[in-house]
Amino acid sequence: MVEGAAPTAAPVRVMVVDDHPMWRDAVERDLAAAGFDVVAVAADGQQALARFPAARPQVVVLDLQIPAPNGVEVTAEVLRQDPSARVLILSASGEQSDVLEAVKAGATGYLVKSASREELLDAVRRVARGDTVFTPGLAGLVLGEFRRMAEGGAGPGEPPGQQLTERETEVLKMVAKGWSYKQIAERLVLSHRTVQNHVQNTLRKLQLHNRVELTRYAIEQGLDEDD
Repeated sequence: MVEGAAPTAAPVRVMVVDDHPMWRDAVERDLAAAGFDVVAVAADGQQALARFPAARPQVVVLDLQIPAPNGVEVTAEVLRQDPSARVLILSASGEQSDVLEAVKAGATGYLVKSASREELLDAVRRVARGDTVFTPGLAGLVLGEFRRMAEGGAGPGEPPGQQLTERETEVLKMVAKGWSYKQIAERLVLSHRTVQNHVQNTLRKLQLHNRVELTRYAIEQGLDEDD
C-alpha cells in the first residue's frame, strides 16, 4: 500500500443461488468482474443452506424458483442463522404473491431477471449497505398491498409516531417510500451517518429489528402516503 493512502475497503462477500447453470455462471462472472467477492454458489436450496454457514456471505443473490427448499424458505433460514445477512431476490417472476412472500420472509430487495447488469450490480451494492431495493413498479405493489392489509387501523397501542421526533418521523416516511440513505441525506441536507442514526433510533424506539420491519410499520401507519 502507498504510504499515507487510505485502506481499501474489503469487497462485499456474495453468494449466488440459482438452478440454471448458465444464468448462475453469468451472475457470478458479472459480480466478480465488478469487484465483489463471490464466496459460494449453489444450485438449489439444500446446497445453499449447506454452504451458507462456512461462506458467511454478506449478500445472498437468490432465485425464488429453486429445488427445495425454495427461495422463500431459504431466505427465512439464512436470516435466522445470520440476521445481519442481506437477501436480494433475483427471479423471473414479478407476481405479487411471490414478491410479498419474499419480503415477509425478510428479503431486502427483489429484482426481476429482465434487470440490466448495471441494475443488478447497483442493487447488490445498495442491499449490502442496508437499503431496500425493488425493480421499478414492485415497490409500489408492495406498498399498496401492505396498505390494503393495514386498512381498519393499526390496532391497540399508542398513536403512530408518538415516541418519535419530528425528524425521525420525516426520515421514516422516506424509508417507507423506498428511499436510500444517500437520497434521504441529500434531501434533508444531513450526513449519511446522521440518517443511519435516525433510523437506528427509530428501530430502537419501535422495538423493530431491521429496515424491512421498519418499512412495514411505516406503511401500516400510512406514513408512506404523500402529505
